[in-house]
Amino acid sequence: MNEYDSSRIYDLTSKIGFEKTNNKKEANCYILNTCHIREKATEKVYHEIGRVKKDFRNSEKPLVIISGCVAQAESEEMIKREPYIDMVVGPQSYHKIQDLILTYQRKKQKINETEFDVVKKFDTLEKISNTQNKISSFITIQEGCDKFCHFCVVPYTRGPEYSRPFNQIINEAKSLVNNGVKEIILLGQNVNAYNYLYKNKNYKLSDIIRELNNINNLHRIRFTTSHPNDMTDDLINCYEDCEKLMPLLHLPVQSGSNHILKSMNRKHDINSYLSTIKKLKNIKKNIKISSDFIIGYPGETKKDFEDTINLIKKVDFINSYSFIFSPRPGTPAAKMKLNNSNESKNRLKKVQKILSEIQLKNNKKYIDNYCEVLVENKLENQSKYFGRNPNMTSVIFDSEYCTPGELVNVKIESCNQNNLFGYFKSNKVEAA
Repeated sequence: MNEYDSSRIYDLTSKIGFEKTNNKKEANCYILNTCHIREKATEKVYHEIGRVKKDFRNSEKPLVIISGCVAQAESEEMIKREPYIDMVVGPQSYHKIQDLILTYQRKKQKINETEFDVVKKFDTLEKISNTQNKISSFITIQEGCDKFCHFCVVPYTRGPEYSRPFNQIINEAKSLVNNGVKEIILLGQNVNAYNYLYKNKNYKLSDIIRELNNINNLHRIRFTTSHPNDMTDDLINCYEDCEKLMPLLHLPVQSGSNHILKSMNRKHDINSYLSTIKKLKNIKKNIKISSDFIIGYPGETKKDFEDTINLIKKVDFINSYSFIFSPRPGTPAAKMKLNNSNESKNRLKKVQKILSEIQLKNNKKYIDNYCEVLVENKLENQSKYFGRNPNMTSVIFDSEYCTPGELVNVKIESCNQNNLFGYFKSNKVEAA
């Protein structure tokens, strides 16, 4: 979502004369778009500002803007702590960035804009074309969260759940496809909680997927991130009916222990989670699941950890993210007693070892077989190309000639944990 927001921030600022530069030292406006999910996010912002100050020590100071979730969480405190910052703009206020910059240039006064104004944000963005022309591009369809998991800061930095108007999403998707985009990834903090009421009809994520499935020249559809409680039957059925919906679902479980899930306020248990996966596999036999795991959550016992290991082995997650719990200020879990640090580190190593082994085992199944790859680009200074297969696995392959955006069948010869390697034999002749 940060990548999507950053792209849209540029679309907005380009309307008042700004252009991107790859040379940071020549910039006269520096925007740091931030995320508050990872550990020590706030301190990383100040470290980055320190680097900017050093770069501009002997030249005119640029306009320095902090946007995103750290800006929302820290707000006025950021300007007080670091006077080099000129403006903080929350993730639901960045649609105002044109006017905010012009106001600052006129008045030279610090600005703190962190209101939750999500409706006006997307109404404004609809009027500004999304200029993304990558082969694979994002569209935010939903923001915010009403789940209030005890470890998560999102409800406080992104606000309550909001679903964009259905037609806005479809129009943006069609515009992207006209730009040359071949894959669209639908985004939301709880993307499958999408629910938009218009003229007595409740539009859901399944309605968006079905509409996108009918767009000519769009090859692939994905969505992330989902909550297990919102995997409704209408959405599950899309895996049977919509050929462009890829057979990979990122479905964060966070823990394999019902005791820990209850402590996290996740509102699902392992039986319901496994029941959802069973439904998915009954509909789509080749579907693969990836997930997120928080290791060392306060109160996690040896039994709780073993439950997580057992779940990982049972589901055979194709690719997952795992982290040691780190408290976020303002969340209920931040008040809980932390587990032993060394024990949590050892548990994380064990989990990541098992996840890596499963990932490598799944990749080895491709060797000596063909897989469909959406070509994204040619690697710089090489004859090799890069793309991804339907399960989002990176594929690096040799070919005399192919075109970004093309779907090709690559013969896989080898692999490692993260990548598949192979070749594509084309009948085309590359133009001189």
